[in-house]
Amino acid sequence: MDGWGFLEQGAELARRGESFALATVVWRQGPSSGKESCRAIITATGELHGWIGGACAEPVVIRQAREVISDGVPRLLLLGTAEQFGGPLPEGMNFVPISCQSEGSLEVYIEPIQPAPHLVVVGHSPMASTLAELSRALGWRTDLIAGQDFTAAAATQRSIVVVATQGHHDEEAVTEAIAARPAYVGLVGSARRGAAVLGYLAERGLPTGELDKVHVPAGLDLGPTTHREIAVAILAELVKLRASGALAAAAAGPAGDFGARAPKSPAHVPPASEPTAPPGTGDAVDPVCGMTVTAGPSAYPLAHEGVTYYFCCAGCRGAFGKDPASYLRNETRC
Repeated sequence: MDGWGFLEQGAELARRGESFALATVVWRQGPSSGKESCRAIITATGELHGWIGGACAEPVVIRQAREVISDGVPRLLLLGTAEQFGGPLPEGMNFVPISCQSEGSLEVYIEPIQPAPHLVVVGHSPMASTLAELSRALGWRTDLIAGQDFTAAAATQRSIVVVATQGHHDEEAVTEAIAARPAYVGLVGSARRGAAVLGYLAERGLPTGELDKVHVPAGLDLGPTTHREIAVAILAELVKLRASGALAAAAAGPAGDFGARAPKSPAHVPPASEPTAPPGTGDAVDPVCGMTVTAGPSAYPLAHEGVTYYFCCAGCRGAFGKDPASYLRNETRC
């Protein structure tokens, strides 16, 4: 992928509102297929577009990039073997050991790229117009839609929806907004008006759990104020939620979750007799060289005493097959 294609790929992901990571090779040593300034885009699903290195580096960078997308913090990776570096590593650098036949090493900088928020303002009041204008000044993707024209199709799970119909078919607009399962739904109006709208929808069968996620009144509480200041208060609340990560968490979690994430259950550690990864699912660690590979038919699977192991290459598979015990009891990967 050349420079223009690389930029176009990133622009297309941004237009679709998808987060991704940008990986750049900033240093190399020895015979490595990755060169300085080689770049790649990695999506949240693990798709790689571009080039940062061969079979040794690629799975490591993909795994690290997905974590960078998730936590939103850039990383500087050093890929190689411990013997290649004589002194302590610079602060902030992450060392990831890999064993490649080329014996090369790479330094890769991975940074998260978060798309601009997508704000859907429903209504045609002066406040709605001001809110749309202010959000566009921040570089947010903004749609201003009249209440009667708004449907759930106008928003996605990553969108922010503010219903500012102000008494003109509020119930229908909130119903459509909830159906879109966005990262945020806010209703502009007093607490009393909001309670009446949500109570009406509850009587008509909308789940209480979904109605509880609607922010009423939308925005920070500034007390009695003008419509322009109300727009500022709403945008301030959205900026605060975005800065805290609540909007990203809601978009990444179950639809309509608004940042409330269920706690993860403890990691399952399979017993020795259980396959470490069923064919074609998840990641596995090559017991010979320590590389992370995608479990599946292409990862040279080999069953040993009821456990299926996966390898980066036929050489590692062959070495393991000759003496499995030596690799299974050796906690230090070669």
